[in-house]
Amino acid sequence: MDTESGSGDDLPVRQEWPTHMERRRWPREPAAQKEHRLGVPPALVPLRFSTQDLPPKEQFQAWRTHMAPLVDVHLPDEKSPDDGFLAEQIGWHLGDILIIQQRAQAYSFVRDQAMLRSSPIDHWNIGLLHSGRVWAEVSRHVTEAGPGEVFFSSLGYPCRGRIIDSVAVLIFLPYELLAANAGLLQGANNTLLSGSLAELLRNYITGLETNLSNLTAEEVPRIRRTIGDMVVACAASSTSSDSGQNQTNMGLMERAHRYIHLNLHSDGLTPDVMCRALGISRTRLYQLFEASGGVFNYIRRRRLLQAYADLSNPADNRPIAEIAEASGFDVAANFTRAFSHEFGLSPREIRKTVATERPVVPATRSTRRHGTTIGDWLMLAG
Repeated sequence: MDTESGSGDDLPVRQEWPTHMERRRWPREPAAQKEHRLGVPPALVPLRFSTQDLPPKEQFQAWRTHMAPLVDVHLPDEKSPDDGFLAEQIGWHLGDILIIQQRAQAYSFVRDQAMLRSSPIDHWNIGLLHSGRVWAEVSRHVTEAGPGEVFFSSLGYPCRGRIIDSVAVLIFLPYELLAANAGLLQGANNTLLSGSLAELLRNYITGLETNLSNLTAEEVPRIRRTIGDMVVACAASSTSSDSGQNQTNMGLMERAHRYIHLNLHSDGLTPDVMCRALGISRTRLYQLFEASGGVFNYIRRRRLLQAYADLSNPADNRPIAEIAEASGFDVAANFTRAFSHEFGLSPREIRKTVATERPVVPATRSTRRHGTTIGDWLMLAG
């Protein structure tokens, strides 16, 4: 529903944000910088979502639908959907990185195993709170973050948590962008990034927010690389105080993930070959991937996620059978069965959806307040 269209006679009364959430707006670029950039066209077009213009009884359901591909959200016990729910997001694509400026009232969230199995979303996530507080639980370990703190997580694992009224910036990086450092990053999952490098990252994000609407096309690739490099450096620094055994595990896991990433479509990607390449026993290899459901399941899921990306790419015209073969499936029917079980849609349905929907994506959808989900935003990156 786009409440900005039509005659406006039946529009609901516009709700006002609570006072404690009004004291900070998104950072604004200094006038001197704006004048310096006059005549240079901006590279980024923001995507927008807001519940503010909806009737209060419809607001939380709109938010829940918007967030559904990522997490299942719920209101605090003392709140009713009839009370209304104010939330807004502004999204920015820096290539395959998605930056979201978010302001929302309190809610809880769950990303469970069932959602992981049906979702192609396995991004790395960086969060910086400007106000509010968040608690997140992964594998029975709870991390708490407050204003000015940078937290890191992987959407490839189940999680749950809650967040009070908050203003935050969230950065989503695709798995493949940092795949070479996957072991290191997974060792830092659901942690606060600390130390001087984390402080530099916080300052960089804050400064970047100021300039998002004025970045040029030439600046975007450099910023993308900088964000990725800083995240890896912060994760390495934040986990450097772990025990020697944990460091050894992370080093092996990083090498294993890098090997899989580089040989994802190789017929020779087997546990025996990996053991020889990594210099470890089969038992050790299986221990490394126990949390991921086993090495076979991990490789299979990575291949299926790559197939999903290929089928979603309108520029990739390869037959489905060829994509299936590249994913390690000699029989197309077996590929279709595995793909459908993983994502809830067949390969043909994914390709058909791209063919019918992708052409209508450009500017009209990017400026609407409603009608797309955060999942659409993530899958449109790239």
